[in-house]
Amino acid sequence: MSGYSIEERAAPYSLEYRLFLKNANGEYISPFHDIPIYAEKNVFHMVVEVPRWTNAKMEIATKDPLNPIKQDVKKGKLRYIANVFPHKGYIWNYGAIPQTWEDPGHKDQHTGCCGDNDPIDICEIGSKICSRGEVIKVKVLGILAMIDEGETDWKVIAINVDDPDAASYNNIDDVRKLKPGYLEATVEWFRKYKVPDGKPENSFAFNSEFKDKDFAVDIIKSTHDHWKALVEKKTDGGGINCMNLTVENSPFKCSVESAKAVVDNLPPTCESACVIPTDVDKWFYYQNN
Repeated sequence: MSGYSIEERAAPYSLEYRLFLKNANGEYISPFHDIPIYAEKNVFHMVVEVPRWTNAKMEIATKDPLNPIKQDVKKGKLRYIANVFPHKGYIWNYGAIPQTWEDPGHKDQHTGCCGDNDPIDICEIGSKICSRGEVIKVKVLGILAMIDEGETDWKVIAINVDDPDAASYNNIDDVRKLKPGYLEATVEWFRKYKVPDGKPENSFAFNSEFKDKDFAVDIIKSTHDHWKALVEKKTDGGGINCMNLTVENSPFKCSVESAKAVVDNLPPTCESACVIPTDVDKWFYYQNN
């Protein structure tokens, strides 16, 4: 995990559940602000929020102090992603690139829509099923421009550098060649995943086509610039919590003791998870007529 570890509070699949990240010194950190965007030259960090094949919509809590991972809530209920034929849950390891932010006040020149107010999303396509809260190093391969309820929601495609086949993947065309059908399945997954909840299909810029590695890296760099403005208080982040331990020039930088106090005030770790509702395993067959 690149020197990072996790600490869970309360029971998984409960409203109170939180997963905190710690650095190599055992200090609590923000996975949003304190993990560097770059692991090394041309290699990015990824924070895994949702392991492949699972349904619980876990995400970095951007409005909580230290931004732990928690389960998304809609209308007071924990959110689970539906199984839309032919898939089970998420079809990649899903997460975010730290130190990025899709600014809701910035209209993207490519999509004509403003950002979704979150770190940029990333889909890791390697063979390993990662763990929630794991921090991995990835090679960026391309990007998809999804429009989610009128907001720009970029989806980066990447592969874990430790994957046995990572050397064979260097751009989006390699995914088309070596995993035929996977990119098409990715578009369909994002197009339809909200339909069982009564929402319309999502749409995409560029006629639903993936852009290449260089384009993706440029988009990531621009969201990193927006994050810098956010964490240095040069732009209004609204309800975003920018508490951090390590970011120089940030007025939100805090002490190790203050970070520990945030976690100490929460319910203790619970070894047993809450029961996942049985209808989460329901299968939806949806076809656009």
